[in-house]
Amino acid sequence: MRGNGKDSRTIMDQDYYKAYYHLEREHWWFLVRRKILAERIRHILRNPHQIQSLNVGAATGTTSDMLMEFGTVMSIEYDEACCKFTSSFLETPIQQGSILELPFTNNQYDLVTAFDVVEHVEDHRKAVEELWRVCKPGGHIAITVPAYQFLWSPHDEINHHFRRYTLPELKRLFDSLPGEFVYTTYYNAFLFLPIAAFRLLTNLWLRLIGKKEKMPARGDHEVLGMHGWVNRILSGIFHLDYYCLKAGMRFPAGVSILVFFKKS
Repeated sequence: MRGNGKDSRTIMDQDYYKAYYHLEREHWWFLVRRKILAERIRHILRNPHQIQSLNVGAATGTTSDMLMEFGTVMSIEYDEACCKFTSSFLETPIQQGSILELPFTNNQYDLVTAFDVVEHVEDHRKAVEELWRVCKPGGHIAITVPAYQFLWSPHDEINHHFRRYTLPELKRLFDSLPGEFVYTTYYNAFLFLPIAAFRLLTNLWLRLIGKKEKMPARGDHEVLGMHGWVNRILSGIFHLDYYCLKAGMRFPAGVSILVFFKKS
């Protein structure tokens, strides 16, 4: 799913996008992340209206729905089955396509987004170049990715990630592209230490018991669930990031990274 392109290790399991529909609409991480993204877009683009947005790796469309607040939205999803599924209910257009070969002309969109997509692509520099190509001069590219390779876990494996990033590593993908970063931050910062401890201990345990022989890889959502008191507590903690970012703070570390790049 997402915006994998031809270099993805595999198209996700056929049933995965159906479960993902519920994850995007009920799980604490997706709900709060969407609030953070909408608020940051309003702030950084200065309350945009009637802009043209391209959402790359739309999955089941909740970020595309969010972008409708700012104008017209076109969505791209690589997984053909997921794209067909999402097109049956999404209010804005969506088409199947690759982040490595976006089917649009140069300089077409005011805002180009790739929310947790670039990590799914082996040729991530080419992916960023494509996002830049279809963005208008003076327009913005907004990207989120998972942070820190030492946090690699079964969650990354089941989601077919190629890597996790530090902020300097992500910024280097733009080295040859005219423009400037207008906003960068880590986020999911208040949960960074407990998530790091959980993942490091999980990885240690899996090594001790022999991961491949003893148990299949499981994502964080399966381990922690998405309902009940755990979901409410984690949502409350993640909301602290939302309020701090809204107040102007930037975090030096976190589980994820958010950047806005303005094209010259």
